[in-house]
Amino acid sequence: MKHVLISGGSRGIGAALVRGFAADGYRVSFLYKNSHAAAAALAGECGALAIPCDVSDPDAVRAALDKARAENGPVHALVCNAGISHVGLSRDLCDSTWRAVLDTNLSSALYLCREVQEDMIRAGEGRILCIGSMWGKVGASMEVAYSASKAGLRGLCMALAKELGPSHVTVNCIEPGLIDTEMNAHLDAESRAELIEETPLCRIGTPEDIFGAARFLLSDAASFITGQCLGVDGGFAI
Repeated sequence: MKHVLISGGSRGIGAALVRGFAADGYRVSFLYKNSHAAAAALAGECGALAIPCDVSDPDAVRAALDKARAENGPVHALVCNAGISHVGLSRDLCDSTWRAVLDTNLSSALYLCREVQEDMIRAGEGRILCIGSMWGKVGASMEVAYSASKAGLRGLCMALAKELGPSHVTVNCIEPGLIDTEMNAHLDAESRAELIEETPLCRIGTPEDIFGAARFLLSDAASFITGQCLGVDGGFAI
């Protein structure tokens, strides 16, 4: 069985990824920060290994990877899913919030990718997948930090795809649209309706929609796909 490591795995998209890959027979390790009860319930439900970790801290990431390897062996696939958002005017954005969003959403992906490369290069294969956002492609009003962090994931994935390609490691990015998760709970009914109207498929996405794309990109069928940013957004960003 292959070992997949998922950051931000306790809720929303991350929980769907944990459930889906566990059902597919992967050994699953997932990282989470504060949702202890949700993480414990999910681990009990599908047999995954839950590891508390502040992914914005490179030392914490290193320690979490050591624990994941000790339990589940070398990492064959990595999904960088951890993310936080902030809504507000850019002129009111404080330095600490800017750093928190960038470190959680973007820097953490670098820390995780650095740690798993040795496993993948030694194996001569691997899959790295980042969960970005359509706002990293088109930008979201009043979400400057979030949009910038997700745009950064696009560049990180394309650069790493070139760097790791000779080792047969693929690096791709999924860019979700409006997904029915807690992160979007702040949207009022009018805002949700407007976003749905702007989406060609005329609906909100589900975490399972994201898993479907991730499942393909981690599979052997995607072995010749790398450096790509796949919009799973119902057509919003076209």
